[in-house]
Amino acid sequence: MPIKPILFNTDMVRAILDGRKSCTRRICKDANEYTVPDMEFYNADKRTYAVHNFVDKEHTEQLSTAERTCPICTGDILYVRETWKEAPKGYYYYEDWQRNDIADITKWKPSIHMPKEAARIWLKVMNVRVERLQEISAESALAEGADKYIHTNGGLDENMTITSFIGIWNSTIKKSDLDRYGWDANPYVWVISFERCEKPTEMR
Repeated sequence: MPIKPILFNTDMVRAILDGRKSCTRRICKDANEYTVPDMEFYNADKRTYAVHNFVDKEHTEQLSTAERTCPICTGDILYVRETWKEAPKGYYYYEDWQRNDIADITKWKPSIHMPKEAARIWLKVMNVRVERLQEISAESALAEGADKYIHTNGGLDENMTITSFIGIWNSTIKKSDLDRYGWDANPYVWVISFERCEKPTEMR
């Protein structure tokens, strides 16, 4: 059972802790205008899937099909890396400090440097698929942690929810990469659904 790290910003950490986030989208770097990912060829044993290479952007003439490795697969366990610090009484987390005013005993450390031992949030991957970013539904946007939405006549205001997600997504993309990976670029993305789980026994 592979155990892998995953990064979330402070707002998304809170959304996970509050039970408002059970899905995340990540750029599929194997794909581009000429290369189309295809999970129909997913091989669970090899952890691979297929990408189809085309001559043209309209995908009318295919050149080849190649095998690529999935970065995250169904059944994987993820530990969330967040901004943290170690103190005499254990680990502190920046998201809690913002809300609970934990004393600033030591300097905060960037999330990228958090070891497994310090992680408090563990996730089990329930499903993985690939789609274009703009294919997201209002329900899936809610699962992403979008919360700037309203209900009308007992239903969900899809436009408000998608707008909230667009803001979340674009805020995670470097300005220099917005043309390639921003909402308007409509890139291929991994759609990773997950559930909170206990810390694996071997990590206790």
